[in-house]
Amino acid sequence: MKKTLSVLLTVVISTLLLVGCQKPANAPEEIRIGGLKGPTSMGMVQLMEKAEEGKAANNYTFTIYGSADEVTPKLVQGELDIVAVPANLAAVLYNNTNKAVKLLAVNTLGVNYIVENGNEIQTFADLKGKTIYASGKGSVPEYILRYLLSEHGIDPDKDVTLNWKPEPAEIVAIMAQSPNTIAMLPQPYVTVAQNQLEDLRIALDLTKAWDELENDSTLITGVLVVRSEFADTYPEQLAAFLDEYKASTEYVNANIPESAQLIDKFGIVKADVAEKAIPYCNITYLDGAEMKAAMEGYLGVLFEQNPKSVGGALPEADFYYAR
Repeated sequence: MKKTLSVLLTVVISTLLLVGCQKPANAPEEIRIGGLKGPTSMGMVQLMEKAEEGKAANNYTFTIYGSADEVTPKLVQGELDIVAVPANLAAVLYNNTNKAVKLLAVNTLGVNYIVENGNEIQTFADLKGKTIYASGKGSVPEYILRYLLSEHGIDPDKDVTLNWKPEPAEIVAIMAQSPNTIAMLPQPYVTVAQNQLEDLRIALDLTKAWDELENDSTLITGVLVVRSEFADTYPEQLAAFLDEYKASTEYVNANIPESAQLIDKFGIVKADVAEKAIPYCNITYLDGAEMKAAMEGYLGVLFEQNPKSVGGALPEADFYYAR
């Protein structure tokens, strides 16, 4: 009898151990995450390291891409589950895929700055009559610059000359040759330029200028989006991811030298540039109602500038993911 009970007990314990080691029936084998080189992926490097060490809550596969054009088809086709993309692109995807994506979180606020290799610009009023070099014509950087100029009483078509260049690197080359040049540059290009030009200074922080308008919106650069089908199927795993992602952004902001090494390791930005740039990249984490309020206001401003910038229409309430 004792032998029989012992055998049964062994079987029961073995079964419980086996069940305990199994994944929930609806758990994905892996969560495939895509990011872009630059600030919008910097905040997730601590989670990338945890995943590589096998210490994350889920089985994550991270891939860093060179452009949004590489990421978005993979998301739409189901090859990626979550991606970090420019904020307006999230709205474009929502509108162009019959609501196949949802907004998970805001991960990066503004990264654009007015810089000069001189000392003329102290306020927006000082930009009047000046030439401003910038890249991003016909896209969000132009809309941001035009909006902020207008809000400060400067007609972007009459009171300043906007000289558009294809790439920030070309602007940096111009500034190296011409003193007293004014430009709008994003991070980390500002840091790259400062490494080359000792007298280059940040004249205006466009994120701060936006906040001072008190226009019920927030200047946003990057966000996380998820396939709607994935969000509906795996809410528990998604909640765990968001908790880990938030912790990762907090780690990056609090541990800059260590984070810079991870940013370099994962091919996002070189460590020396990342260490100087992180404090100016406005890496953050907003979800829920806070995310919704910030994003609705920001997309509203872009929509007024050009409806196509957000996909032709402002997203409906189901665009915003809620746990």
